[in-house]
Amino acid sequence: MIDFRSDTVTRPSEKMRTAIASALVGDDVYGDDPTVNHLEQFAAQRHGFAAALFCSSGTQANLLALMAHCERGDEYLCGQQAHNYKFEGGGAAVLGSIQPQPIENEKDGTLDFAKLAAAIKPNDPHFARTKLLSLENTINGKVLPLSYLAKAREFVNQHNLKLHLDGARVYNAAVAQNVDITEITQHFDSVSICLSKGLGAPIGSLLLGDEQLIAKARRWRKVLGGGMRQAGLLAAAGHIALTENVARLADDHANARYLGECLNELSGFEVNINHIETNMVFVKIDPSIDVHALASALKQRDILVSPSNLMRLVMHLDINRSDIELFIQCLKYSLKG
Repeated sequence: MIDFRSDTVTRPSEKMRTAIASALVGDDVYGDDPTVNHLEQFAAQRHGFAAALFCSSGTQANLLALMAHCERGDEYLCGQQAHNYKFEGGGAAVLGSIQPQPIENEKDGTLDFAKLAAAIKPNDPHFARTKLLSLENTINGKVLPLSYLAKAREFVNQHNLKLHLDGARVYNAAVAQNVDITEITQHFDSVSICLSKGLGAPIGSLLLGDEQLIAKARRWRKVLGGGMRQAGLLAAAGHIALTENVARLADDHANARYLGECLNELSGFEVNINHIETNMVFVKIDPSIDVHALASALKQRDILVSPSNLMRLVMHLDINRSDIELFIQCLKYSLKG
């Protein structure tokens, strides 16, 4: 099966499966799992933070960050396209009583600082208390410039806010910019990192922050039912993801550009190659093409896509050049039919 729907569909490598089978474990809720403890200590040091928390998912890590930074009746600023606003079930409002204040994303994925400043609420009991700015990098495959991150740090300092990064694919950003991950994480008070996307672990995300924030997040994780027991089985795979699967993300980026070039040769398909910065390809498909019928035809050939006239195709470690070429051949065949 060739699956272009997302990089969440990656399968653990044999090395990960071996590490899972042989991992030293304990009860993580008691703090007794040595493999989880090792991953958290390694991740905190690697990314320039005092502490880290192993979470079941990126959604959980983001929610814990919001709930650790904010109290009931507080507010966080974010983008209209932000995952923790649009695609995480309204968790901040539903479970944290935290009000999101979304701002329209610019074309490059950034948020305009003048618009953000205008959205900060005055110190008045009529309003929620603005406490946090949340950014996402990458966002829809776009990489936030390092200079923008530095300006975001200046902005939150000026307005007495905290700064969180939804870094589900932050390693894609670092690889695309050819910088060490700390060049990005240094600007933030907290960062979430997904291990189960392009990095290839089967499950898990990390939340990074100072000791006080992580202690608060750890408590909320337990309250939300996220306390896992022998979680070292998962942490073992997560450690391999961080230490061995970062550099190869460049292959996914190259494959995305190759796919985009191939799609541009097909009638009815249009890809802006200049917009491919990481592992995502967005292809405009002519309305005359029945994308649902096309997806069904591809599925019969063991190729999975999400049908849309602006289709997102995502590269990952289980897709290679041969898979892309087969996909293009099947597209041509299906379109003829």
